[in-house]
Amino acid sequence: MSPAVKECIHHHKPRWHKLLRRWSSGLLIFGFIVLVVVLLIWAILHPQKPRFILQDATIFNFNISAPNLISSNLQITVASQNPNDQIGVFYDKLSAYAVYQNQQITYYSAIPPVYQGHKDNNVWSPFLYGVNVPIAPYNGEALTQDQSDGSVNLMIKLDGHVRWKVGTFTSRRYHIHVRCPATINFGSGASNGVFVVTVVKYQLDRSCSVAV
Repeated sequence: MSPAVKECIHHHKPRWHKLLRRWSSGLLIFGFIVLVVVLLIWAILHPQKPRFILQDATIFNFNISAPNLISSNLQITVASQNPNDQIGVFYDKLSAYAVYQNQQITYYSAIPPVYQGHKDNNVWSPFLYGVNVPIAPYNGEALTQDQSDGSVNLMIKLDGHVRWKVGTFTSRRYHIHVRCPATINFGSGASNGVFVVTVVKYQLDRSCSVAV
């Protein structure tokens, strides 16, 4: 190989390396600037978690068909509020269900996806039901005691995913967990495992805890 060819190869190789380093540095700087801008916007806007209230529960059926089998059918009304002035909320997937003594007693009830604008409110009224759901023996004993007392402490749960929207920017999905305590006072009419004889609507107005 002639000295002229060697000199040409030696001359062009560092130039490509320099261009590659410049492109890489530019992309890193651009990505860093975008990240800083997003974080600054996020910090300035102070995003707040949605607020949930369990307004009421209509009980159609609640009984013990066997010592450790429970059947229930109820409709709940849950109100959600977006407290943010400049941040919208996408509820991509949300499911509601009832829990007794840390044990799920109804099937999942899906809530349709919805976008909640700034300071907007949404109200959902899903039906929750479970037929002959087996529960742990110790929960059966607690349920028998609740039947005697005429009151049952349920926990209404909503689990799913949310996304935040700021202008044209939409965040990734975040898990949301909503917990709403519900004390149902059946009175002294419960007998033979049957808590509800006629349909009863209970006004609850209980604030829910929200974790995102």
